[in-house]
Amino acid sequence: MGFGDLKAPSGLKVLNDYLADRSYIEGCVPSQADVAVFEAITAPPPVALCHALRWFNHMKSYQSQKNSLPGVKKPLGQYGPAGVADTTTCAASAAATVKNDDDDDDIDLFGSDEEDAEAVRLKEERIAAYAAKKSKKPALIAKSSLLLDVKPWDDETDMAKLEECVRSIQMDGLLWGQSKLLPVGYGIKKLQINCVVEDDKVGTDILEEQITAFEDFVQSMDVAAFNKI
Repeated sequence: MGFGDLKAPSGLKVLNDYLADRSYIEGCVPSQADVAVFEAITAPPPVALCHALRWFNHMKSYQSQKNSLPGVKKPLGQYGPAGVADTTTCAASAAATVKNDDDDDDIDLFGSDEEDAEAVRLKEERIAAYAAKKSKKPALIAKSSLLLDVKPWDDETDMAKLEECVRSIQMDGLLWGQSKLLPVGYGIKKLQINCVVEDDKVGTDILEEQITAFEDFVQSMDVAAFNKI
């Protein structure tokens, strides 16, 4: 695993490709994995590497609290796309899994084969309760439709690149929709873009923080419309 030399364009390109469909190095929240990779980069990635730049700007806001982020910082080579497999870790995990499976096999949930009438009754009740629990439908996921206005700095801002940067933001519970450019005045146009979010996973504050992190293109972001689905 690894990104290569993150001080070189080739390493930053690997990082950019890796973050094309991820918000963070590992998981769905900032962690020590992000801190380890961030500290290996000496300067912001170029604008052309929009995924890496979006992540870099986002993580820059966490530097004052980096020590409180979850996780344990590992060597840099243990993060990134798959390359050379870490067989020691894999073997240990596999061994632990096998051991847990063996332990589960040793547990007799319903007693011995020579069950009396009471044991049979308890077994049937447990099976019925388990079946009833499994048959329940999952809870309804609350979603909202947002219409965002993203404003550039001036009429010389590359709006195609601005939209590309916005759509590069990927996270669990976020789905981008249609967009259009609307005139603001003095030759300036704003990007109006629709998205659907899961309320428990994505908030407008997170979206604003990540969109405005593209400070070379974005001046501000406003919520033009907010509707529950």
